[in-house]
Parts: sequence; C-alpha cells; structure tokens
Amino acid sequence: MGLSSAATENESVELCIFDLRRGQHEGQELDKILFFFPAGLPFSKQLSVVGLSEGLITFTRIFSPEAACEVIEAERHSHIFYEVEPDIWMVMVVEKSNDSEPIWRDDALRKVLKEIHSLFVMFHGTIRTLLEKEPGGGLIRRHLYSFVMDYLRACKKRPPWNNCCCGNGEVAVSNDFIWIYYLVGKKLLLPSFRDCLKEQGTVQMLTIGREAAIEVQSLVRVLESSAGNMPCYSLILFQDLLVSTTLSPDDTINLFTYAVLRLTPQALSVGVSSWSYLRKGNTASSVAIESNIAIPSSASESFYGSSEVSPTEDSQYHVVRPLQSEKWSKGKDGYLVTDLWGAEVGTWVFATPTVWLRQTGERMYLCAYQHRNLTLLLLIPVSSIANGEQGVSAVKQQVLEQASLKILKVEEKLSKGWGGENAYHVSGYRYLLVDGDRNVSRATPPTKVATLTKESLLAMNKLRKEVELEKSRAKLDNVGCEKDMEVCIRAKNNAWVISRITRGRELYMVLEKANETLLYATDAVEKFSNKYCDGTFSLD
Repeated sequence: MGLSSAATENESVELCIFDLRRGQHEGQELDKILFFFPAGLPFSKQLSVVGLSEGLITFTRIFSPEAACEVIEAERHSHIFYEVEPDIWMVMVVEKSNDSEPIWRDDALRKVLKEIHSLFVMFHGTIRTLLEKEPGGGLIRRHLYSFVMDYLRACKKRPPWNNCCCGNGEVAVSNDFIWIYYLVGKKLLLPSFRDCLKEQGTVQMLTIGREAAIEVQSLVRVLESSAGNMPCYSLILFQDLLVSTTLSPDDTINLFTYAVLRLTPQALSVGVSSWSYLRKGNTASSVAIESNIAIPSSASESFYGSSEVSPTEDSQYHVVRPLQSEKWSKGKDGYLVTDLWGAEVGTWVFATPTVWLRQTGERMYLCAYQHRNLTLLLLIPVSSIANGEQGVSAVKQQVLEQASLKILKVEEKLSKGWGGENAYHVSGYRYLLVDGDRNVSRATPPTKVATLTKESLLAMNKLRKEVELEKSRAKLDNVGCEKDMEVCIRAKNNAWVISRITRGRELYMVLEKANETLLYATDAVEKFSNKYCDGTFSLD
C-alpha cells in the first residue's frame, strides 16, 4: 500500500463533536460530548480527549480571540479543529507516522470535518437547532452517530479493492468513498500525500461547446417553467461532472457531492468501478491508520445510539440516513426512488427526499431524474406544495411532459462531445487547477496520477503544506488582496514540483520528465498556462 506496516501499526485516530455550552457542572462533563469515534472507548478516555481539546481551544483564544484555533502540532499527534457552529466543535486527533516526510495535510483533514458538517446540515438542519428541539441531547446524538458512521463506512458493502499499477511498483487501490476515509476491517483510511493533486470542497465541471451550452440553458428554462409559479432550482450532471446549476456555490457543492456519491449512473451501478475525480483514488491514496475500533458497549449504544438500528426499529427517534449505500434505484419513469425517507403517512408511497438549502434556509423536495449519463436534480420548496406527495408527483409528471425531448437532446449532444475518462489528461503533465472564486477544480485523472513516484507525491504534498501555511498567515494578517505566489521544489527523484497562485486561482504541477534546469520546467508551465488556462499563470 506504499507504506510499511511498521509505519502504521501504532497510528490511531479519534474524532469527536462537543458543545462547550453543555456539561459545565461537575459530574455532567459527559453531557457535552455529542459524538465520539471510536464509540467503544471508555468514557474516561473520551472525556480526556475532549477535555484536552477544550483546554487547547481556551488557551489559544488568549492569543487569538478573533480567529478560531485550526491546527496544533504536538510531538506525537496532530490536532485538527473546526468550529462548525458557535461553541460546537469537531476535533480530529491523528497520531503521527514514523515517516520522515508528512503523509497527510492538515488542511485536507480539516476539510473532511467541514464536509461532514455541511452534508449533515443539508439533510438534518443545524446541530444547535436539534439541541434546542430536544435539550437532553439524545436526538442529536442519535442523528450524529448514525450520519457520521454511515459517512465513514458508506461503501463498506461495495468491493473496495480495485488494483491498478503505480509508477513505483506499489499496488494502488481504489477507495469508493471519495477523498475521505472509511472502515475496512479495523483500518481507518485517511487522505494522504497521494491525494495532493485533488481538491476537496470543489466541483468538477464538464467543458462543453457553444451549441451544447445553448441546449443546456434551454433545458434549464424548461425545467423552471415546468414547476409553474413555484420557485425552484436545478442541478444537471453528465457522468460525474457538473454541467449546470442555479444554486448558490455552497449548495451546489453539497448537492454535487451527494449526487456523485449516490445518484449518478456510476453511483447506482453497484460493484462497478468509477473513474470519477471524486470517487476514484488509490489506497495508496488513503493511508491506513489503526483506529483502535472497539465494538460499542451497551453503555455507548444507549448514549449515542446504534447506527445499525433502522428507522422503523427506533421507537424513540426517527432518523433518516441518507448516506446508506444501495438505497437508490431508477424507476420506470426515469425518476430515482428511495425508501430512506420512509413512506407518506397512511400510504405505501415512498416519501420524497428533502434537503435544507444553506443560502435561503428553505426546506426543499429533492427530485432526481436520470436519462443514460445525464442526471437532473430539481429542488422545489416544501412550502409551495400544498398536498404533499400528490403535489410532488404532479410536478414530476409536468416536467416529463415538457422537458423529455430537451433532456434527450442534451444527453445526446453531451455524449457526442464527451472525450472519456481521460478527457482532461495532458500528456507529460500531472496537474491540479483550482478556481477558489468559483469553487471549481480540474485535475489529471487519478489513473494517470497513480503513475507518479512516491517521491514526487511527497514533494507535492510538502509544497502544498507550505502554500497553505502561507495563505493562512496572509489571512491572519488581514491582507486585503489575493497574494500572488510561486514555489518550485526539486524532489529527491529530480522531478520538478511547482505551484503558482494568482488572483484566486491555483495551479499545482508535477513534472517528472523535465530537463534538469529550472528554466526548462518554467517554460513547460508557461506552455500549459497559455494553452489550457488562457495565460492565467503566465509570468508575462
């Protein structure tokens, strides 16, 4: 897997969510813990981890009261902090490896925490709202435990091993649950240096021509008109790539992420490997960490709730579990259906999934339609539908009647222009492009990145850590404008690892076959920038 067993046998990871407003009195400290992984650890150990985290947060606020603590590097552990909501914190504690080079980036791990919270809020609302609904904490603990554990083991039931060949002779493995980590036996897999040419929290766009763009825009207008006077939003994907969205950037990322995980044709094809930039990586891409996973005791199960309890078996709380695998299927009419949200009261009709939009705070019905490689998501305000599932069904039928021909035409046109899974591969380059203003990224396909040597990837990982540190310093210094930056590193294997940042856009590149001179490598970057980036990263 790219690392010796000795390098990973003592490593462990802990993940917790706690509320600083709770458990302030002696003997009530456990009340502040809302989630802890591994749940099977003794409560004394859980309290120790949370207590240390709370102490570090309080201490660092003395020196930086306005900026929340993000990372603390100790001798043996990395502590990753994320204040998801006021006074509610997620903390990941990762034991460091024995390797001389860092195998993961703190920023990548922190984005894992952001991802968990963003998806949770999209389906369940904010943590604080659930706490106010049931102050005892049982409701939020049951929701968090089921959601996060489903998140960690989302694809445990699907074949996790998909061998491919790495350039350094190691075995690379495809991990289905995208860039995060999941449970395999007693291993917890974390994003590592092999994910250095991926950017979490962004979407991957499909490049289309003018004629196709006009057809897509026409389809979007038809979808909006099909809903009548009701305000609605749409998201269109081809394969695992975004084609169009009328949602805000944050809502687009959340819905796009969920669609790639559960709704696209690749996600519905159980056991079929996907080339997706999001879901395909190598295990080598996720370093195995001993998680010390203990089987939850009856005490922890009663405290957090068991993620194995189905909603129908849970008499106290109804918990919707949207991340469960193999729960979506395509109906005869092309719409995707699931029983995850239960059935409408008094009927056998599956309830239409609902989500919360971050920008507007509205609760929306999520209607997903699929034709071949095209997936359409239509979001309709729950408040606009007076008669529940009957009203949703009427809107779906109206969409079919008015938009079917447009959908067929768009799918056909996009299919003809599709270049395949290596459409964005550029011979001789291994790259990552990030547009921070639009939350869009594009990268060399994972199968091509897998040909890079471990030395090159470690060098890029190190470079990105340096860039992220510099960006963090600039943020603390309240620099008003975006800081332009260029960093070049010569790896141990003589490969060039380069980063250029300008006007909110970032380019990361590995050149293993470049000439020995920096001038040659710089010229190669210039050519790439001029041909594929409209000269954005050119020095002229």
